[in-house]
Amino acid sequence: MRLDQEKPSSNIEDRRGQSGGFGGPGGDGGFGPMGGSGGGIPIPIGRGGLSMSTIVMLVVAYLALKLLFGIDLLQMFNGGGGGPIQFPETQSQIQLPDQSQSADAQAPTGGTTGDVTADAGRDFVSRVLGSTERVWGGIFQQMGKTYEPAPLVLFNGFTRSGCGAAQSAMGPFYCPRDGKVYLDLSFYQDMKNKLGAPGDFAQAYVVAHEVGHHVQDLLGIAEQVTQARANASSEADSNALSVRMELQADCFAGIWATEADATKHILENGDLEEALNAASQIGDDRLQKRSQGYVVPDAFTHGTSEQRVRWFKNGLAAKSLNDCDTFNAQDL
Repeated sequence: MRLDQEKPSSNIEDRRGQSGGFGGPGGDGGFGPMGGSGGGIPIPIGRGGLSMSTIVMLVVAYLALKLLFGIDLLQMFNGGGGGPIQFPETQSQIQLPDQSQSADAQAPTGGTTGDVTADAGRDFVSRVLGSTERVWGGIFQQMGKTYEPAPLVLFNGFTRSGCGAAQSAMGPFYCPRDGKVYLDLSFYQDMKNKLGAPGDFAQAYVVAHEVGHHVQDLLGIAEQVTQARANASSEADSNALSVRMELQADCFAGIWATEADATKHILENGDLEEALNAASQIGDDRLQKRSQGYVVPDAFTHGTSEQRVRWFKNGLAAKSLNDCDTFNAQDL
């Protein structure tokens, strides 16, 4: 992956080395349910997993918030918008620029790798974030809107977020309450060692997916999905809306990849395969099968491996943002 020509984002909030407070776990649109049977809060895959005492603390925090304040974090996490979900009219009209050069035609020439150690990790994600800001800034400008970049918070272990405690075991996520993306760089080692999804472009896909949730937030889609999930008649119906939300974020990540490559030629041979492999490895069906030996479709919150790959590809080939309208798609 070549990021030499991408300007690093100034919207990096580096909290590594700081101690964070503990709050109720929350968030919106985590990168993937890290094993388990689905539901709102992803099962940890962090180093060694969570200790029993931490699990007890999470349960106590969840129950306290629900009983005392009526806040259901399982409903809030992975949230999204209301139904029927509508794309903004101006959005569906926007045509993406034609691409003059495909990734396959480009010869690899050195570039930035996703080293997750020290400042190299920060430089990598800041350039990826800067690339998303450039791409989405241009798309929003075509819509007559101003893109408001999402700050990306780097942390170790845990920190505070507008949605409660951000823990590395939860995986990367976007918090709509403060409009920030949260990432512990150790997740990239987990992608390689535990999920079988190595590569710098797989790492970039993670950032692009979470930024996709920010785009949904800015366009009002997230609010609609949140309302629809709150009014859903069953947990399965609520989960189905979450799946559509996540697949759209995958599609938006694909749009970013194509648009960024069209102007800055960021892709090298094998990069797209890395992202597609990552999308496949974090499908609900594969993670459930791995963690418990069987699959529960009604508990899916992010989509199957096949669906996640399909919608990322849809984004890569999209001619309009309307091509990422998962909410009105008959077949996911």
